[in-house]
Amino acid sequence: MRLCRFQNSRNEVRIGLVRDDQTILDLTALGIERLSALLESEEPVRLLEDLVSKNPPSCRCAEVRLLTPVERQEVWAAGVTYLRSKKARMEESDFSASAYDRVYEADRPELFFKSLPEKVVASNEPVGIRKDARWNVPEPELVLVINSHGRIAGYSIGNDMSSRDIEGENTLYLPQAKVYHRSCAVGPVIRLGAAETEARTWKIELRVRRGGVIAFAGETSVGQIKRSLTELADYLFRSQVFPHGAVLLTGTGIVPPDDFSLQVGDEVAIHISGIGDLTNRVVQV
Repeated sequence: MRLCRFQNSRNEVRIGLVRDDQTILDLTALGIERLSALLESEEPVRLLEDLVSKNPPSCRCAEVRLLTPVERQEVWAAGVTYLRSKKARMEESDFSASAYDRVYEADRPELFFKSLPEKVVASNEPVGIRKDARWNVPEPELVLVINSHGRIAGYSIGNDMSSRDIEGENTLYLPQAKVYHRSCAVGPVIRLGAAETEARTWKIELRVRRGGVIAFAGETSVGQIKRSLTELADYLFRSQVFPHGAVLLTGTGIVPPDDFSLQVGDEVAIHISGIGDLTNRVVQV
């Protein structure tokens, strides 16, 4: 089951259930005003099945604008969760390469704040590259949608846009390399009802198109993440309170070559086999 937030022709924000035939069942017509009403439920799939049985009105996906499924949650990210990511961070870093080696092997994962909910970019909205950076890359990632009790309620797709030259210059510059205007995209839906064992079978694909031609392509699988998804969620909630839940990007295993950098006008398309597609064009910010 795939949940979404969408804006209809009357500019109303609604909650919907996306069907395989690309129709959306309007759950707001049945009183569901926020995704959190479902994500906080002990049995969201059963609740959704009950709602569907009431035959809510529907519309076509093409008739509405899909919004990011992030409502009021803080957005965080995990780093160096794939072996490929560890190697790339060590290669780009001038003097702190050993820090990435150590965190990959450590008991405690790297976690950092990524975005306020109101700054998250939806699918088909622009993502940004910094004016003061020379080496900018997309980072396609599985997203954990975690409710206020710390339970993984669903999954989405994320793009953790990064300025590799800024991070490589000094690890203390990580917030500037990672947290800036239009640096975080999440969407277009939240996949419910999948256990971690299923999620770890999903393939992640990245395609960057430039002038209609593939400028870079790569793929990996969720199964290559070293840590369990539950472990990442548990660490995020240690000594933390998230009254509206949290969204956690789980790291990337797709790293473009050192001579590749995003350009204005590029189209970044991320596909996760169990969820769908997140697509954004690049602008300079």
